[in-house]
Amino acid sequence: MTEPARNRLAEATSPYLLQHADNPVHWWPWGPEALAEAEATGKPILLSVGYAACHWCHVMAHESFEDDEVAEVMNRLFVNIKVDREERPDIDQIYMSALHTFNERGGWPMTMFLDPRGRPFWGGTYFPKEAKWGRPGFVQILEEMARLWREEPDKIAKNADVVHRRLAARAATTTRSPLGPDYLDAVAERLLGVMDPVEGGTRGAPKFPQTPLLEFFWRAARHRAGRPAADVVLLTLSRMSRGGIWDHVGGGFARYAVDDHWLVPHFEKMLYDNAQLLDLLGRAWSDTGDPLFRARIEETVAWLAREMTLPGGAFAASIDADSEHEEGRFYVWSEAEIRDVLGSDADEFAAAYDVTRDGNWEGKIILNRSSDRTRWGRDREARLAHSRARLLERRAERVRPATDDKILADWNGAMIHALVLAGRRLDRPDWIERAVAAYRFVATEMGYDGDRLGHAWRDGRSVKPGLSSDLVHMARAALALAETLGRNPWLDDARRWMTALETHHADPAGGWFLTADDAEALIVRPASTSDDAVPNPIAIGLDNCIRLAVLTGDDQWRARAEEILGRLSSAMLADIFSTASLSTALDLAIGAVEVVLIVPPDTDGTPLRRVVFESTDPRIILFETESTAALPETHPAAHKPAVDGLPTAWVCREGSCGLPLTEPGPLRTLLETGRYV
Repeated sequence: MTEPARNRLAEATSPYLLQHADNPVHWWPWGPEALAEAEATGKPILLSVGYAACHWCHVMAHESFEDDEVAEVMNRLFVNIKVDREERPDIDQIYMSALHTFNERGGWPMTMFLDPRGRPFWGGTYFPKEAKWGRPGFVQILEEMARLWREEPDKIAKNADVVHRRLAARAATTTRSPLGPDYLDAVAERLLGVMDPVEGGTRGAPKFPQTPLLEFFWRAARHRAGRPAADVVLLTLSRMSRGGIWDHVGGGFARYAVDDHWLVPHFEKMLYDNAQLLDLLGRAWSDTGDPLFRARIEETVAWLAREMTLPGGAFAASIDADSEHEEGRFYVWSEAEIRDVLGSDADEFAAAYDVTRDGNWEGKIILNRSSDRTRWGRDREARLAHSRARLLERRAERVRPATDDKILADWNGAMIHALVLAGRRLDRPDWIERAVAAYRFVATEMGYDGDRLGHAWRDGRSVKPGLSSDLVHMARAALALAETLGRNPWLDDARRWMTALETHHADPAGGWFLTADDAEALIVRPASTSDDAVPNPIAIGLDNCIRLAVLTGDDQWRARAEEILGRLSSAMLADIFSTASLSTALDLAIGAVEVVLIVPPDTDGTPLRRVVFESTDPRIILFETESTAALPETHPAAHKPAVDGLPTAWVCREGSCGLPLTEPGPLRTLLETGRYV
């Protein structure tokens, strides 16, 4: 007897799926049972992909998925599957690629129509319940897709076949030598042309942080692109830090701004954005000494501690854009409320934060300092900080947006890495301790079989096997801890996870598949060289390979990185924008700077170590040891001494080392100017 139709999301761990557990739609979670149901009933599949903090996902849910009449049509005509893109980025990547083959702009919610084998034949993103904005109504679309399925099966099959072939096609790879510095210079010159010279970021609206691109520009500044490349990063970070995309009361960056000058955020806050921006802000602070950047670093970490840290120490995935069914309601203000809270301090605050009677967004106020030209002064900033603290207390009385409290190994790895670098740059050992706590939670609670990681964890349940992104981000976090706290046990972890990456994810065409060899079989095995809002995991893996080669002395890792870069050079040449993180990895492969710091017993290497930690050059790899006898015989610093028994730094590049340095000043000058051997 067939099991009666029902909504099957109540047992899910994903907060996004649980948001839909009471829908009248008979949702299935993704899995072989749902595909089997489609096969048995002969119905096509409606696949809906979104995430918990997504505003337009909520809009479509309220309009359609909570509506009994719409649900009746969905249940009658389709097998309906709901997917959390953060919990299953492998599924999201496949069907987002399919959506692009239909010449549709990507985004969430993503709405795809599949045959019972999971092959897509049409799709889109948000559809309104009723026809508007030139888009058909959702019920119209459902009925038309069902009609095509019944009456024109040959057309459906042909479309599904074409899309599947495109998804399965791999770009032809040519075994060639990796690209070199000339390529990086040419890419930087081309990409600088897409940047906004006034507001930073890419030109036009909406404005996303585009952190993989900013990271590339920071590297390019040490090549022919020079200071203009660094300046576009500093401009972007400054405008973002002053704009409404930054939460001036509670800290943390929103996902993007809908306008072209960073004022109006799409209010959701994602862990991964703040991780990447925290890293860049640290370099901006060291480069300029601008107190704005230091303030944003400290406020980001305070927000992380107050709102994102879960029991056990790991970090939540995101905070919703909506509260009380309204986007941004938690974050916006009226002039009257601000004056009620601040009293006599309101005038100074209003002048700094664009507070006016009429507001700056739909009659409300999004706090920002984009037009505040008053010079940064310690006393004034202290008063403004006191006012912000009072507003934070008042805001705490409001209904909070929901927090997606699932733990993602890759996003946690990214934040751990950024937090370690920020902690050592600003000499905050408590931040490093926070990073270690998060690291140990992920490694312990989400690790299994000795060298594997799950991808998502909530309420004691883990989604596994994990993805290549989990392994590479946690390995990079381990490498940062190894440089900061001593090589073991962190280095052992990094090597273990990178070995698991090679064992379970290696792609003969170059790089690594997103999914493991023992994961559920999908219509294709996803492997992309493109960046998204986060760097491509292949690029992070390549960075890890170079660092592992230096820290372990095993040059097989370097050889592997060079092999992959050679195989992916065609993809890099074909799309320089979306492969910016691969160009960043290439920069490290051809320009790694090894600082071998010898700290003899009973001496203090802190002054030299701090110089390395404060450097703005991300190509630096620190190898600290009591004696260079620990280095492999082939290393250019092997057997070089500590001068006069003092802590000594040897800076090595391209197979040779410069003069030994025992004082912080000369070492700082060398690392800042980049005039290496």
